[in-house]
Amino acid sequence: MREPGRAIGADGRSSLRRVVLVGNPNVGKSALFNALTGLRATVSNYPGTTVETAHGHTPDGLEVVDAPGVNSLVPTSEDERVTWDLLRGVKDDPGAAVLQVADAKNLRRGLMLTLQLGHFGIPTVLGVNMTDEAEARGMSADLEGLEVALGVPVRATVATRGTGVAELCAALSQARTPRNHLPLPDDVAGPVAAILDGTAPLPSLETPPAFVARYHEAMLGHAGEIERRFTASPRADRRGAAFSRALGRLAVHPVWGWPLLVAALVAVYEIVGVFGAGTLVGLIEDGLFGRYLNPWATALFAHVPSAFVRDLFVGPYGVITVGLTYGLAIILPIVVTFFLVFGVLEDSGYLPRLAAMSDRFFRVMGLSGKAVLPMVLGLGCDTMATMTTRILPTRKERILATLLLALGVPCSAQLGVILAMLAWVPASAGLVWFTAVLGVMMVVGLLGRLLIPGSAAPFVVELPPMRRPLASNVLAKTAARVEWYLKEAVPLFILGTLLLFVLDRVHALGVLIRLGEPVVSGLLGLPREAAEAFLVGFLRRDFGATRLFDMARSGALDTVQIVVAMVTITLFVPCIANVFVIAKERGARTAAWMVGFIFPFAFLVGGLVRVVMRGLGFWGAP
Repeated sequence: MREPGRAIGADGRSSLRRVVLVGNPNVGKSALFNALTGLRATVSNYPGTTVETAHGHTPDGLEVVDAPGVNSLVPTSEDERVTWDLLRGVKDDPGAAVLQVADAKNLRRGLMLTLQLGHFGIPTVLGVNMTDEAEARGMSADLEGLEVALGVPVRATVATRGTGVAELCAALSQARTPRNHLPLPDDVAGPVAAILDGTAPLPSLETPPAFVARYHEAMLGHAGEIERRFTASPRADRRGAAFSRALGRLAVHPVWGWPLLVAALVAVYEIVGVFGAGTLVGLIEDGLFGRYLNPWATALFAHVPSAFVRDLFVGPYGVITVGLTYGLAIILPIVVTFFLVFGVLEDSGYLPRLAAMSDRFFRVMGLSGKAVLPMVLGLGCDTMATMTTRILPTRKERILATLLLALGVPCSAQLGVILAMLAWVPASAGLVWFTAVLGVMMVVGLLGRLLIPGSAAPFVVELPPMRRPLASNVLAKTAARVEWYLKEAVPLFILGTLLLFVLDRVHALGVLIRLGEPVVSGLLGLPREAAEAFLVGFLRRDFGATRLFDMARSGALDTVQIVVAMVTITLFVPCIANVFVIAKERGARTAAWMVGFIFPFAFLVGGLVRVVMRGLGFWGAP
């Protein structure tokens, strides 16, 4: 362990080679990372987890690692555990240091991390960020006094503008271990010291021991004392800051916060589900791919003498005509629009407020308010939504959210076809579909909360001030996340297409359709032709829904059959690409039991809806 107060490299063993950015959520850490690396960054999962870390280099070759935002260094979530792991690496590396980023408007929560870094024994430089917003609120801090008290370099920055970044970089060579001689209760000091020294196991993420909460309470109290000593009380707010505070309070108001929440969710759906999944997908799929790229590829492979090779690339299940078209023309526009919206919500400070407002509803299903974002994204694309379940803190919540997405959240393309089918039935029949799907989600959520091992993490969220998103920061984060999608997800679409190609070549698809006909005709009471629609729905959900819509429009289905078909296709297993993503994110065994549960369950619910509707007197043509 390095001695307190020793500067990095002072023993002559090594100069600074690596710096890890650490900070609370929403303190501008990503903006500082972009300013340091000039966007020369790669984003990847931390080994053994689904938590993302970003890596880059400064112009002079210094490696920079952007750790996940944390509220404590004693980990109670997967994100915090990854940061703890990174800090262990810094502690064991004489050429590494920590650059901590704190919010100038809320130094207390940042200073809590600083004091914990002192317990950890890690050389640190403290960057007090967003000082412009603090000044707008009339807040000021004695950074020189804070530097003396903590024993580490302290610099003021406005990362989005690059202000103070050069001074912060220059201070990195003087990184020192923060002073921390503050007493801890006896029943806390020992267990925490053992965890930080690596001589005791990390606390359980599902049920953290009681001493962890007492440690956090004590450290937050010490940090508050330091904040009061070195910060001045706010003077009169400027008009913009006053408006920001009023909007922030309104967003979590028990009455007026709900209209804002509904408006935010509608905006997300309109941008991602309508514009992204509708307009942009139509332009790229029908225009760029449908008129130019796919015809060009088909013409090119027409000169290839092997029919096998032609079908492999441009056939009914070709890598280009299906795999790349699906991954780039259909899903990519949804991904881009969602990440843009997510970046705006993140930068504006509304994201934690959205989670706070929806927490009570999701608690019924064993989830927390953080689940609102994957669920809303699922209305655009379930595949992408499954990937974002990694933001949930516990394994139980991630599995449950993934299950509910796969079970009952229709993607935008499928939802559009279902809404079109609703135009063919009475409003009462449409209400049956909505009630059945929502009821199934609630029941499965309740059962999952009871049966899936583990527990939901306590929902604790700090509400940052509302602010105007910075376009350059939103675009930079969107670009990094899209790069990750292209590397991680697109290969899965190609793999799924290859599997379909093989099944088609060995004539297994036709066999599967024939095997499904007795269930479709007997249990659901649908025409035999509907079996093909459900199989195609597994390959691509909206294709299956479209075939059922064509049957309804032609008069082949009556009112009850239309509703039964809509309920079943909504609850049916999502597209094959989503199944691959579930396997990647949650593991092959988890994906297998989800598919094994959803397949028969969807048909069972569909059959039950048929019996109930016939009993209620629904009959006849739509």
